[in-house]
Amino acid sequence: MRFHVLTLFPQMIEQGLSESITGRALKQNIISLNTVNIRDFAHNKHNKVDDYTYGGGAGMLMQAEPVYQAVRSVVSQINKCNQVHSGDNSEKNIADENILYENTSYKNTAEEIKNHNARLIYVTPQGSVFNQQMAKEFAKEEDLIFLCGHYEGIDERVLEETVTDYVSIGDYVLTGGEPAAMVVCDAVIRLQDGVILEQSHADDSFSDGLLEHPQYTKPAQFEGMGVPDVLLSGHHANIRRWRLKQSLERTLQRRPDLLEERAFSEEELSLIDELCLERSKNICGE
Repeated sequence: MRFHVLTLFPQMIEQGLSESITGRALKQNIISLNTVNIRDFAHNKHNKVDDYTYGGGAGMLMQAEPVYQAVRSVVSQINKCNQVHSGDNSEKNIADENILYENTSYKNTAEEIKNHNARLIYVTPQGSVFNQQMAKEFAKEEDLIFLCGHYEGIDERVLEETVTDYVSIGDYVLTGGEPAAMVVCDAVIRLQDGVILEQSHADDSFSDGLLEHPQYTKPAQFEGMGVPDVLLSGHHANIRRWRLKQSLERTLQRRPDLLEERAFSEEELSLIDELCLERSKNICGE
């Protein structure tokens, strides 16, 4: 899978994703990372990419032209890569492609993105809130393009014609889109085959609509606190049931919104009854 990040701070992305599990995925060529500096497409003396907004107001806005040219550059790379993979890399086609990009427009770029299934994700507080289901959806793509804004954001005209997904990581504002882009990249990368064990995906929070159960490791005793006896029993059926009960309890306490439309199994309903007897009336809403 190929990740393309359009940013004013490419080193921030490269350093953030080059460590730990995502870094190992890069080294093993499970994924590739292409960072594009938007300033490289600002054709002025100081590589300026921002200006004051029409109509007044505080803050600066990223200009359409350098962002658009950066998007066009990435789409061109994706096109050429797809040509190579399809075995269609004749000089005639490459020449035709160059002519296309010399005469392209915002509409052309948007169509190219759609035609090659390249999703362009603009990370913004105004987007849909990112979740595990979105991560799974993005993980099916061959290419993901991330657009990182700064200042007051990006000129609306280039967004309207090129962005396929507006994504937020929460209801708060950051200094730029890079941290949000790395969050989404990390969540998608870990779902790629060979990055982590498949069983780890199955046990994740949100994988089955519940928060994950508590986890413990050695030593069995720490500062007078022990591991629940059931986890030391070796009884797999009891361990599974305990974990499900803990997941239900944790979700009820911390994220009850996740359960509003859940179709509970008979076992889950039985465990909730047990929790109602064990816990306070607040959990059951009585």
